[in-house]
Amino acid sequence: MSEPETSAFDIKEFLARLPHLPGVYRHIDVAGEVLYVGKARDLKKRVASYFQKTPSSPRIGHMVARVTNIEVTVTRSEAEALILENNLIKSLRPRYNILFRDDKSYPYLMLSAHAAPRIAYYRGSTQKKGQFFGPYPSAWAVRETIQILQKVFRLRTCEDSVYSNRSRPCLLHQIGCCSAPCVDEISSEAYAQDADRAARFLNGETQQIMGDLEARMLLASQALEFEQAALLRDQMGALAKVLHQQTMEDADQSDTDIIVVASAGGRVCVNLAMVRGGRHLGDRAFFPTHTDGDSAAQVLEVFIAQHYLDHPLPAAVVGSHALPDAELIDLLAESRSSKSRFISRPQGVRRAWLEQATRNAEMALANALSETGARSARTLALAEALELDTDPVVLEALHIECFDISHTAGEATQASCVVFAHHAMQPSLYRRYNIAGITPGDDYAAMRQVLTRRFGKVADGEAVMPGLVLIDGGKGQVEIARQVFVELGLDIGVLVGVAKGDHRKVGLETLIFADGRASQALGQESAALMLIAQIRDEAHRFAITGMRAKRAKTRNVSRLEDIDGIGAKRRQRLLARFGGFSGVANASIEDLTSVEGISPELAERLYFALR
Repeated sequence: MSEPETSAFDIKEFLARLPHLPGVYRHIDVAGEVLYVGKARDLKKRVASYFQKTPSSPRIGHMVARVTNIEVTVTRSEAEALILENNLIKSLRPRYNILFRDDKSYPYLMLSAHAAPRIAYYRGSTQKKGQFFGPYPSAWAVRETIQILQKVFRLRTCEDSVYSNRSRPCLLHQIGCCSAPCVDEISSEAYAQDADRAARFLNGETQQIMGDLEARMLLASQALEFEQAALLRDQMGALAKVLHQQTMEDADQSDTDIIVVASAGGRVCVNLAMVRGGRHLGDRAFFPTHTDGDSAAQVLEVFIAQHYLDHPLPAAVVGSHALPDAELIDLLAESRSSKSRFISRPQGVRRAWLEQATRNAEMALANALSETGARSARTLALAEALELDTDPVVLEALHIECFDISHTAGEATQASCVVFAHHAMQPSLYRRYNIAGITPGDDYAAMRQVLTRRFGKVADGEAVMPGLVLIDGGKGQVEIARQVFVELGLDIGVLVGVAKGDHRKVGLETLIFADGRASQALGQESAALMLIAQIRDEAHRFAITGMRAKRAKTRNVSRLEDIDGIGAKRRQRLLARFGGFSGVANASIEDLTSVEGISPELAERLYFALR
């Protein structure tokens, strides 16, 4: 239910109509922007609690003062409300919700389903064939585990194309990290047993495997098979070294996540440590935004709710604080059809894990505060050099865009736009623009086109104006930018050109202003200029990579059409069949022949033409 007209919104009447049912509510401002999303076991009680005389925190007080409309969605259960709430938070990113940036999937270790299983680093769906272990907190943790499996169980890591074409053992076999099943240096049965032991190791059966290795070593020794006994002895030694290094071993081998919330200097860190199969795999730190006024327990609760809707819920979650909602883990487990428990006062090894995770959280927070201070200082130096507002709140929100043009002799012209905000580059906001309809090599026309396309939306009220617009170029480029801004009725004071110095040496650039201010050379020691150079170089890099990709695509398609007998239809069939030019280039003659319209003779001609 919602009120379409904010001017007619009556909070008392609205609250009176709310049901005592679970659901999700959205606070909305006068512009229609969603300010906050929340879930409730009882919508009537929860929404009404926001409109008491004393707000629960300054942040909530500021939010409530801006609310002009409320929308609610009734759900069948609180668990369903939890899922809907966090899906809305991720899609809408309301400014008053605690937000965690976690846009990377977690890596896994994969043991393939081949006759001779391969161990590999893996990201993606775990619904494919094979066994998947993890998730791991970092790529480093996966690769460290792969190295352990190579030393102890000597499993292969090579791609299938390499494995199936080996005629002699590779270097990994020579250094004792692979048993070389590719050339039958080990029987398929023995290799399968090693793969099974590796899987059991990853599942935490370390002591059983150690006992198995010892028994096999004794049997080999008694049978006078001394080489085999020595090999098993070395495997035991490697495994013992791993177990010695892994001092934190869980007695019940259950998967556990340890989550610690630490705060200092106005920032909050949530540190997640992962234990899988009794092995402590490492930590991952998160730095949430919009946490003003929230307690550590509230931040912990929000992290758990958001994180475990997308990631596996382990058998146990150890937290640094008690959860305000004691039923949260049960709700998440219900939504995932699994079982889990939350522990806020762990004992034994879990207590040691919690203490370690706390130390790591504090260190990550200290490092982040140090880095943030340095980044903030550079942004402040830039603001002072360009006479911008130096208020800390304004600097935090300072949005800078930089434009660059790239092409090769007029071919595949592209413009790039990179974004700097919150004291850091923002790759998710980068944009590329294909430039067409201009004289090849005319950089001025290309700059006019991209700026007109980008800032025409600002003039039409469809986009927000940046606080600073950098143009990679000299007076000519800046004049084009000035003309575009004047035509669109925009402030030319935000336009600054970055003219290259002698021999393009960083530190010798000159800043050119579109509003008539005198050009400025900040000098090689200027922190402001170093920041501008970083942004400019990132725009140049982004433009070049896009241009090269576009040029390669164009040239590859042209290479196909230049082959006698390959017209537009056959080219289209080939690209569709093999997923692009690289697939066509790597295809065998037999594969090419399988495409409609490609005869054996044409396939052979095509095969050798692309070599």
